[in-house]
Amino acid sequence: MKLAIMQPYFLPYIGYYQLIGAVDLFIVYDNVKYVKKGWVNRNRMLVNGKDALFSLPLKKASDALDIRDRELAAEFDRPKLLNQWRGAYRTAPFFKQTFPLLEEIVGFQDPNLFRYLFNSLRMTCAHLGLKTAFKISSEVPIDHSLKFQDRVLALCEAEGTQKYINAIGGLELYDADAFRARGIEFRALRSRPFPYEQFGQPHVPYLSIVDLLMFNPVSKLSEIIAENYDLVEQDA
Repeated sequence: MKLAIMQPYFLPYIGYYQLIGAVDLFIVYDNVKYVKKGWVNRNRMLVNGKDALFSLPLKKASDALDIRDRELAAEFDRPKLLNQWRGAYRTAPFFKQTFPLLEEIVGFQDPNLFRYLFNSLRMTCAHLGLKTAFKISSEVPIDHSLKFQDRVLALCEAEGTQKYINAIGGLELYDADAFRARGIEFRALRSRPFPYEQFGQPHVPYLSIVDLLMFNPVSKLSEIIAENYDLVEQDA
């Protein structure tokens, strides 16, 4: 069984969906600390040929709280966020196919940050045709006081994992020998470049999946998700 584990992000770049598509089970962390100014509740879109941030405003709370304990701000202006995308992409070739998805995602009424992100992730995966099973980290019976690699190893063992696949940053974070000692193969997923037309301007890479959906048919993105990456071994 192939497994990946990640914290949730709001409409992340295509590499996140490649990681989902590469495994049998994708565990989403809910009981990890929310990282301020990270990518959990924001991403990048294209505005006038340049990247620009969009984000989910959060209710003020302690920086020590886990993602599952954070909430969206009461003043979250859903129409404003949708209008940002409408203004940026209304003439994009696949705007009409993509915007209803965004309306459903943004319209989700649960104020809990994790549940909001998890819903957006599942809806986007369904739109892209991804069939991978999901599980929430806190529902896996392990010692959740474990940290970093030890926690990942415990989750892998709890799910009977033979192959653990991480995003490319895992090459620096984890020790492949520690996985091998538990009978688990370790690989990291490295996305290949995927330049595509963006209003005739120089290509801006690694934007939110929103941008890719606006400029590409789902059939093309399904190909990129399934094939346009390499699984890399850690150097000995």
